[in-house]
Amino acid sequence: MILSVHQPQYIPWLGYFHKIALSDCFVFLDKVQYKPREFQNRNKIRTKDGWIWLTVPVISKGRGRQKMCEVEINNDFDWRKEHLKSLEVNYGGCEFFEKYIPFFKETYSEDWQKLADLNVHIIRYLLEQLEIKTPLRFESEIGTTQTSTDRIIEICKKLKADVYLSGAGGKEYLEEDKFQQAGIKLVYQDFKHPVYQQRFAKTEADFLPYMSAIDLLFNSGPKAKDILLGEGKNP
Repeated sequence: MILSVHQPQYIPWLGYFHKIALSDCFVFLDKVQYKPREFQNRNKIRTKDGWIWLTVPVISKGRGRQKMCEVEINNDFDWRKEHLKSLEVNYGGCEFFEKYIPFFKETYSEDWQKLADLNVHIIRYLLEQLEIKTPLRFESEIGTTQTSTDRIIEICKKLKADVYLSGAGGKEYLEEDKFQQAGIKLVYQDFKHPVYQQRFAKTEADFLPYMSAIDLLFNSGPKAKDILLGEGKNP
């Protein structure tokens, strides 16, 4: 069984969903330490002038080292109205805007308290639209006790996975010999970002990769899954 893991990110990029699609099981790392200024509470969308961040404000002052599942959203700011307006302004002219915007209108009308809950809610929806049916689990439900590479190996053993699929960035921090000692095959994701018809991109040279996956959905609609996996389904 191929297993992959990741923190629940806010409206993740395509590589996130590509990794889930290649896995037999995916685990949300909701017990790891929250890292500010990364992708847990923000992501990029395309605009006519390039790209911008959509950032969910969180409460961090006086909270110390928080686990991802503990992080609360700072609703003193009207971030939901701002994010919805950004989607309407920058994707309103896309062919499939009307197909997907109702979900985001409903989502941004709800009173979200925990960042992880918001992120997982959106990720589940995007997986459904991309027709990715990989089973999802939560680290907090599995009951891990280890950290770093040992945490990953513990999850693999608990779920009886014999292959661990890591993002390419894992080469910088994973202790590869520990996987071999545990009898688990370590494989790195090889994701080639697709180029698709993107609003505001008049030529292929104008295409901006590494946007949130919603960029692909609004622009390509039902073709999104085939575009996402068009470079091959095997790591």
